[in-house]
Amino acid sequence: MTTNRFWQLDAHPKGDDFASALSFREEALQPLAEGQVRIAAQWLSMDAGTRMWMSPRTDGYQPPLPLGSKMSGLVMGRVVETRDPAFPEGTLVRCFGQWADYSVVTPAESGMMALDESLPDLREHFGALGMNGWTALLGVRDTARIQPGQWIAVSAAAGATGSLAVQVARNLGAHVVGIAGGPAKCAYLTEELGADIAIDYKADDIAARLAAEVPGGLNGYFDNVGGPILDAILPNMALFGCVAVCGLVAAYDADKPLPGPARYDQVLMKRLRIEGFFVPDHFHRAEEFIPPLRQWHDEGRLVSRFDETPGLENTLAAYARMLGGGAIGKVLVKVA
Repeated sequence: MTTNRFWQLDAHPKGDDFASALSFREEALQPLAEGQVRIAAQWLSMDAGTRMWMSPRTDGYQPPLPLGSKMSGLVMGRVVETRDPAFPEGTLVRCFGQWADYSVVTPAESGMMALDESLPDLREHFGALGMNGWTALLGVRDTARIQPGQWIAVSAAAGATGSLAVQVARNLGAHVVGIAGGPAKCAYLTEELGADIAIDYKADDIAARLAAEVPGGLNGYFDNVGGPILDAILPNMALFGCVAVCGLVAAYDADKPLPGPARYDQVLMKRLRIEGFFVPDHFHRAEEFIPPLRQWHDEGRLVSRFDETPGLENTLAAYARMLGGGAIGKVLVKVA
């Protein structure tokens, strides 16, 4: 009988000690229930938001994963067994599944969609044409409402979503400030992605750089981190600007809520709009998101850099590298 290897969440991680909280296990495959689909994973997506799923917090955008359950995340692979006629065997799909060789899901509950196999690099279904691309477009165009000639800053700008947000903003005619950690990432932002300014949050005074180089203020801020970077951004926003809150990496490993921004007064002084957005709320808009992203991708104006780790057994190393800022671009695990 075929066995399934998987990662199980045994305890809530303390900081970045994932090895003490997750265990690598094996089980026999079980029969599918009506409506379920079994997927043989080819790649797993490592995403910062899943760190909150491991915590005991109940005030997130979804309930925490129960201890003893398989770790969840985005999966790309092929249907190998199905009890849903909409997804026949052999279909290449993407969905929220498990960190496992085989994921068992109900399509309607997992956001499953069949994928276009004509892409030269199928991994772009986790990049420019995937959730990260959708998030970048939703945050820059629809939430921040950036217009040509305006200024927008993007934090974690060398990461999977941030790097695409930089390119989406550039493609919409905006001026872009990318904020990342280290000279290599900053060079990537300006030399490869087309950011106008790159700020190294590890070495630069963010507030001072913005005040000197964007004197009219930022019309938008694509926030992936929260925390001290947000405090540096708020006084440098333009009147009636928008902070589009995509992620809060600074708080994902905390069991308590993140304190409010120290410069909250600027929300009133600058008449700012702060709006959180979550791409699964917009899955029904897939047919709207895909055409512009695909056009930019085909024109070479929207690209992803992939940091790929081979082997399901090495998932925790890839995950820690993604959360710790050790990678540029999209972090994946190649399962098969």
